[in-house]
Amino acid sequence: MKEPKKDWTPRLWLRILLPTVLVIVWLALAGLGGPTFGKISEVSTNDQAGFLPASAQSTEVNAIAEKFRESKDIPAIVVIVSDSGTVTATDMEAFGTLGTAMQDSPGVAPATDPLPTSVIGPIKSDDGAAVEYIVPFSASGQELLGNVVELRTLVQDSTPAGFTAYVAGPAGLLADFVNGFGGIDGILLLVALGAVFVILLVVYRSLLLPVLVLLTAVFALSASILGIYWLAYNDIIKVSGQSQGILSILVIGAATDYALLMVSRFRESLFEVQSKWAAIGRAFRGSFEAIGASAATVILALLCLLFSDLNSNKALGPIAAFGIGFAFLAAVSFLPAVLMIFGRASFWPFMPKVGKKKVEAANAEKIAGLEGIRGLWRRVGTLIAKRPRTTWIVTLVVLLAACAALPSLKASGLPQTDFLLGNNIESVDGQKVLGEHFAAGSGSPVVIIAKEADYTKVMDATAANPGISEVSVQQDQKAVAAAIAEALAAQAAAAGGAPFGAMPDAMAGGQAGPPAVPEIDPIPKVVDGQVLINATLTYQPDSADAEKVVKDLRVSLAEVDSSVLVGGETAIALDTNETAQADLTRIIPIVLAVIFIILMLLLRSIVAPLLLIFSVVVSFGATLGVSALVFNNLFNFPGADASVPLFGFVFLVALGIDYNIFLMTRVREETLQLGTRPGILRGLAVTGGVITSAGVILAATFAALGVIPILFLVQLAFIVAFGVILDTILVRSLLVPAMAYDIGRKIWWPSKLGNGKP
Repeated sequence: MKEPKKDWTPRLWLRILLPTVLVIVWLALAGLGGPTFGKISEVSTNDQAGFLPASAQSTEVNAIAEKFRESKDIPAIVVIVSDSGTVTATDMEAFGTLGTAMQDSPGVAPATDPLPTSVIGPIKSDDGAAVEYIVPFSASGQELLGNVVELRTLVQDSTPAGFTAYVAGPAGLLADFVNGFGGIDGILLLVALGAVFVILLVVYRSLLLPVLVLLTAVFALSASILGIYWLAYNDIIKVSGQSQGILSILVIGAATDYALLMVSRFRESLFEVQSKWAAIGRAFRGSFEAIGASAATVILALLCLLFSDLNSNKALGPIAAFGIGFAFLAAVSFLPAVLMIFGRASFWPFMPKVGKKKVEAANAEKIAGLEGIRGLWRRVGTLIAKRPRTTWIVTLVVLLAACAALPSLKASGLPQTDFLLGNNIESVDGQKVLGEHFAAGSGSPVVIIAKEADYTKVMDATAANPGISEVSVQQDQKAVAAAIAEALAAQAAAAGGAPFGAMPDAMAGGQAGPPAVPEIDPIPKVVDGQVLINATLTYQPDSADAEKVVKDLRVSLAEVDSSVLVGGETAIALDTNETAQADLTRIIPIVLAVIFIILMLLLRSIVAPLLLIFSVVVSFGATLGVSALVFNNLFNFPGADASVPLFGFVFLVALGIDYNIFLMTRVREETLQLGTRPGILRGLAVTGGVITSAGVILAATFAALGVIPILFLVQLAFIVAFGVILDTILVRSLLVPAMAYDIGRKIWWPSKLGNGKP
């Protein structure tokens, strides 16, 4: 039997100085990091193209297209539809005036010579029921949101009665995305922190302790936000609204989990010793290894995202790992310091006293390892002790039954317009109306890069695709302007030298007026021997049909010119989905291997890590199976982003293994004193309450992501929240301890513990 370490009591000045310094340091970090909460959106981007892999065709097209563009404008598509189904000539005059007014709307890109305006339209639909405008914006982010709001106000105020107007297109959709992520800084944190506070209040029935735990989480988040803001400001990492929301939830949940483990050991020690310093010392020694191993596991699992081809995943890995690092530091420095300062008062009004621990009932059955244990966890321990094999077999069957629904999970990607949840989203509704009256791909063309020598053949091959309604080559505006001026001069000379802007009566039928602008053959803009071709889709640009058109074009155009590149918004979505699916098969084995190595080092065993890895994989499969049933039949979601399973796996496996680490490190500690099977029961009983509480809190914090009306975050919130609850109730409470109990001392093979007491 291993002798427990003796308590160490330092001098009085150190007992005062150490916690004081730690609290001051964290207050300073919180003071510096707090103001950056509102500024982090300034360095965030939600541009999907910025997160693409360098190897994707659409990435290459974006880089080349920059050389052709005079500016980086983002187009909005304004579509106005007649309630009667007819747009008259009088209506067109009014819409012409509206087009002029749009040019003066804030943020609209200025006109460039030789064009008098940058706004294109009004363009009447072939069915005569609607008109559209293409309005380019030069702003982005929060500024773009404000500009789009002002344009929407202008359009609504100027639209005649009997018409319905929408502002859609890339700018409208991006503005609605920015608006959707707008709740991350405020609502998300309030909901998450409120849920944690209520649960802690119910579990510990203390007024002060929930505040101390929440301060630990908030200080960890403040410090991590400060560091991440600096890194993003200096272009070292990319931050998106998605990663920002996940960071907040992950840090709050992890910091709270680590804090609860420390608090649990501190409370347990206060029943054993009078000195609060001795109690905090025991708590620190008893929990540091588990908290450290847990944090290391999560950090390394998150860093495995660096192996992703998607830059969005690569960015999230270090950001989230950075946050977990600060959650660990806060839990092992700030929290022990404030617990030392407040001591037993932290648990007021139910303060623990030496020798006042609850004891088992006098008539309780004597089971080795459950001495002094009562309540729910004694009953669970008794069940495992009496029927270990039956317990784990039944539990495993339930989990495998849930796994059976896994193939029905639709996670192959979905249109961007489906990412936004809720009714009356103008960009989504406008895109539907646009597709009813115009080529649905207006404003989001397929962008093709071809050699100058072959571009006409490429245009012909592109036009032959039934999914393309119009094909045009980007022209050299300066050359076109010069050609028009030359043609007009020739017209004037032929008219007998009439001044520009007027024609002789003989030519104009007695009416003065501007000369007709002559038709000029296209003059393509050539950059490095290449030209840029725009192809308008007949399908909605973020639909599966549009993605099929892009795939077909890549095949057919390669036969014309092997160097042709096909990009644009649709290609970006296609490349993103395909890369995300490839990442899933690449990263999952890496994460499992990393976690297995950490568990072997921590538990000094091979069998126990294999058991734990098996348990979290089965738990993950069951979670995705249930999620598929809920998404398809209860919420009626149209599908899921291709990255949802990967993020769900990384978070669930990393966080799910946390609870098994908390359990098995305590089991190993108790095994050194009691033997393997009594140690398993003892470890389960003494950690059951705190781990279940931690699981409920983590589930509640991730569920808070559901307040953001973005489908990806809502689905991730459900997957992680449900998965954590499943893990704490079935996997960690029944499956793992029952299988370990059934295996006995061989669970520790090949360490010396494997030859000890069964």
